[in-house]
Formats: sequence, C-alpha cells, structure tokens
Amino acid sequence: MAISLLSHEVSDLCLGKPALRSLSISATISDALSVLKFTGENYISIWSCDHSDLLKIGNSCGEEEKCRCIGKICMVNIVCYLCKEENVSNPCLALKSPVSVLLPEGVSPGVIRHVEPHSSLLEVIDLIIEGGAQNLIVPLKTSSRKKLLSKSSFGPTHHSGHEFCWLTQEDVIRYLLNLIGLFSPTPFYSIESLDIIDPEILAVGYHDPASSAVTAISNALAQQTSVAVVDELGKLLGEISPLTLSNSEETVAAAITTLSAGELMSYIDCGGPPSHLIKKVKTRLEERNLQGMLDLIQELSMSKSSSSSSQPFSSFWSSSSSSSSSSDDECASTLLRSSSDNTPTKSNSMSSRCSRSSCYSARLVRRSEAIVCNRRSSLVAVMIQALAHRVNYVWVIEDDYTLVGIVTFSEMLKIFREHLNSI
Repeated sequence: MAISLLSHEVSDLCLGKPALRSLSISATISDALSVLKFTGENYISIWSCDHSDLLKIGNSCGEEEKCRCIGKICMVNIVCYLCKEENVSNPCLALKSPVSVLLPEGVSPGVIRHVEPHSSLLEVIDLIIEGGAQNLIVPLKTSSRKKLLSKSSFGPTHHSGHEFCWLTQEDVIRYLLNLIGLFSPTPFYSIESLDIIDPEILAVGYHDPASSAVTAISNALAQQTSVAVVDELGKLLGEISPLTLSNSEETVAAAITTLSAGELMSYIDCGGPPSHLIKKVKTRLEERNLQGMLDLIQELSMSKSSSSSSQPFSSFWSSSSSSSSSSDDECASTLLRSSSDNTPTKSNSMSSRCSRSSCYSARLVRRSEAIVCNRRSSLVAVMIQALAHRVNYVWVIEDDYTLVGIVTFSEMLKIFREHLNSI
C-alpha cells in the first residue's frame, strides 16, 4: 500500500484545477474587493511580484522577477479589518489601505507552500501535518494560445511565464477518500476511538455582542474552522462561519459592530437580512454616530440598485423589507445536521424555533447551519459529511447538543499518515 501511495504525485490532484487569479502585495483593499466581487472567488492569492496595472491581471511578470505567493485573503479579512475600532468610524478610508495589512501577523510562512508537480502525495500530507500548510501552490503547463485567450481583466495571472493552481486540505482529503480501501479498517473506527476530537474550540455566547467575536472569527479563518454559538449550558445553537461571511458584502461589518451573536446568525443565515435587523443596525449606527459606516452602506446600496445584476447582501439595505418570510426570520442558524451513521435527537428548544419546512429555502441560500456528528461517528462518515458541505471541520456534540469539540481535516490526515507509518 505504501509503495502504491508513493507513486501518486501532486500533479494527480491538479487535474481540472483552475488557474489562480492573483493580486500584487502593492494592491489596495479596494482592489481586492473588486476582484473578489467580480470573479465570485472566495479567496484571492497575494503575490510578491508587482504588476504595472493591478487590475489588468492578464499582464505577465518579467522572467527576472521571482514571483512567490505570500498569502491569501477573502471577504472575512476585509470585514474583520473594518470592525477594528480605528476603522469602524471611517471604513471608506480603511479600504484605501494596502492589502498587506490584511495578511495575518505571526502566521507561519508554511501556510502557503510552493511545491513541484512531481512532489509525492506523502510529501504533501507531511507539509500539512508538520508544516501547517493550508494551500499548496503548483505550476501548471500552459500553451501560448491559452495565454492569449486568458489575457483579460481578472483573468488568470502569468508569473514568469507560468500559471499556477493551488491545492487545499479539502483536495487532499477528497483524493484520499477515493483510496479509502487502502486504509481499511481504520476509516471505519469511531472518531472517539481514534482520539481526534479536539476540545479546544472557538465559541461565543448567544447573547454576547458579535463584536466580541471578531478576534475569534479571525482565528477561525486562520485555522480553517468556525466560531460556535452556545447557550448558558454549553449547548450548540449554531455558528458564525467564516465560510458564510465570505459570501457576504463588506457591509456585514456594520452588523457585527451593532448586533449580538445570535442576531448576527439570523442576519447572515436566512437568505438575506431580516428587515427588523436592518432597522436595528441602522438605528444603532446612528446612536453611536458611526456616520462613515452608514455612508458606506448607502453608497453600496445605491451601487447595487443601479446595477442590473442579481441582488446580493447589500441590496437588502435599499428596500424597506427583506425578501425573507417571517418564518425564515426566526431561523437563526439552529438547524444542526448530524452525520449519516449516527443522528442525535434535536433539543425541544431548537425544534420549536425552526422547523424543517420553514428553513428549507434558507439552507439552499446560505447553507450555513452547523454541521455536527457525535463521538460514535466513523472517520469515513465524518470525512464524507465535511466534503459534502465544503467545510474543513465537523462539530462533535452529545445527544443533548452539548458541544464536545471539533474534528478537522488536519487531524484526519494525521490518522492516515500514522496508518502508513504503522505498516
């Protein structure tokens, strides 16, 4: 088996991967916003090389430049930056800051790693486990014709004549799932018996100010996890997910600044902000004299109103009521989905707040309900569950929804690596 896996290379995982869009480290946050919104990408890669025209991504770097990807950013980085005390009063000025201020300080340089296509699968797993790698940058072979076709605004970037893709922990886990038979019977053991449940979690109380969770949200983004929202008894009510926030607009910073954690879940979770929460955010911004944030909201609302594109988050600000129904307004990220092999019973309080029918449309729009399993869930079931929902983690709960811990892709990979070492 080990010999078989040694024959697998990074290039095997790159089949069908799109070329990266990127920005120079000298770009501004506004430039990053433009790329994120125009392309619909969750992340944009940041590179050390400098382009003469930041938004003409089709330009190539000179051969003499040594282009390196030095980080990645998403909407959550921008939102958390706008929530800082020094920026919340003047967000428009903050958006003119260089994109470098969004790159986390003190993060290991191994988070982004350049690897060659011939690197082995085992080397990739070791980079993730031992080096903390989250994204692996791999050069792609590109023809001259493809280069000409892709030279357009916001298209893939050519660095020293090459295009690159990146691989994530999800890509590696998905690839290993196709080889799961080679690891039998380990994948069918429970996560408790494999000792991969991490009790160290990021959490915030349901009634706590959402602003108190900004640091936790930043940490969750860096760790590729989420922030649990719990009640006084430590039961899981939902989550504030960086994945969900990454699909929002920068104006969600106003909601984080003014709402409670529970209210924020409703704000981001049910297909659009409920009208009563929109009014509450505006009122509280006015009470705190945060005119700069109100101006940003108004500017974005006017921009969206004049656009013929479909209405995203900020469009709800320009209307007097949300498109959500009253039943959807009550759905506050409280539908918890369990693993396929062990389904815990929902608590009475959760069932009374949100029925399956009332939250079905919300799940289709946001898909941000907390994904859960229990101690008896098998490793392979949790893998499938996480991959199905495009998350890097699954919450572990008791039958009464008391939060036990979290299982992450990196912990799963350790099990597969240990299994290989054992043989």
